[in-house]
Amino acid sequence: MKIICFDIGDKRIGVATSDPFMTMALPQKTYWRKNFKKDIAALVELAKSVGATRIVCGLPVNFDGSPSSQTAITQTFITALKEATDIEVVTNDERFTTKLATRDLIAGNVRREDRKNYVDSIAASYILEDYINKLNS
Repeated sequence: MKIICFDIGDKRIGVATSDPFMTMALPQKTYWRKNFKKDIAALVELAKSVGATRIVCGLPVNFDGSPSSQTAITQTFITALKEATDIEVVTNDERFTTKLATRDLIAGNVRREDRKNYVDSIAASYILEDYINKLNS
């Protein structure tokens, strides 16, 4: 089984994949959004190119687990993704992943202007790592 994960944002989408043994999540790249249709097509192609059998999308919710203002926007994107591919698409809670990724980049002395190139793919890897841990437990 190979899983690809997307951390869907308004400007960028972080991408991470699982290793072949489903033990870890690996940050891959940051996809810079162009327009809705091109974004969907690019992500479907990316999932197929890595041989993904499942797509995990981060779902933004409030601290208490209730839907946030971004939840509906992300759900619309996820619905379109599901309609565009025969690969299974699931969601996973993405609370705090971007904050954790930013903290780790700061701790690694990554310059502020360079962080936007990495933060979303690292956040996607945290979303996927949590999902893999749930599967394996």
